[in-house]
Amino acid sequence: MTWGWAVLRRLGAGFVLAGLLVSGCGAIEAAAPPGDTKGGGSSSGTNPLDNPEGTKPGLAAITSEADRKEARELIEKIETKGRGPRTGYDREDFGYAWADNADGIPLARNGCDTRNDLLQRDGEDVEFRGGSDCVVVSMTLDDPYTGKTIDWRKEDAAEVQIDHVIPLSYSWQMGSSRWSEAERKRLANDPLNLIPVDGSTNGSKSDSGPASWLPPVRKIRCSYVVRFAQVALKYDLPVTTADKDIMLTQCA
Repeated sequence: MTWGWAVLRRLGAGFVLAGLLVSGCGAIEAAAPPGDTKGGGSSSGTNPLDNPEGTKPGLAAITSEADRKEARELIEKIETKGRGPRTGYDREDFGYAWADNADGIPLARNGCDTRNDLLQRDGEDVEFRGGSDCVVVSMTLDDPYTGKTIDWRKEDAAEVQIDHVIPLSYSWQMGSSRWSEAERKRLANDPLNLIPVDGSTNGSKSDSGPASWLPPVRKIRCSYVVRFAQVALKYDLPVTTADKDIMLTQCA
């Protein structure tokens, strides 16, 4: 897909005044999940509007009025429809987990599986297994969803999980059930749709859309729904009307 909007935006980025910065994206209180946190959030990471391919690390807060306006314009482009049944969904329909052989996406076929690619992308102080430049055995992660700094070790692998921003089951209910397996494999392994985060927080999300689940840290929610929108537009996936309404509100 062509991301011309992102290129045009960056050409004008120098004109965004620092005085436009504000403290957060503004969330609907009714949409706040348990454990809602006003402060915190990762101090590192990349504004998703500057990261349309998902190859840059982390997820930084969107703070300027100009960026929030662009975020809303992006979200407005998403089509809506009702969520279909989960009937027939199977994780294996999206290929085996963390496949390195999904064509047409960044980081594919580089000799390293998707999970380790993402740990390297977002981790700091990354250490590899002896003799490998792929298998991560330890790192430090600034988790954007919770604001926690996680000192991760491979022996406690589940402490960090890779979140599918658009859950695979959600995509199935919104149309990927009719895709080819190759296209589903791309969605499952596309770095644009993947963020390493706190494991228990990822578990609480399950296959929820934004109307049912948002990251606990409020200031990251606009960035989260922008990533959700970027993936939806890249793969021509609609979202529910409730999800789109909540997404727009996070960047209001």
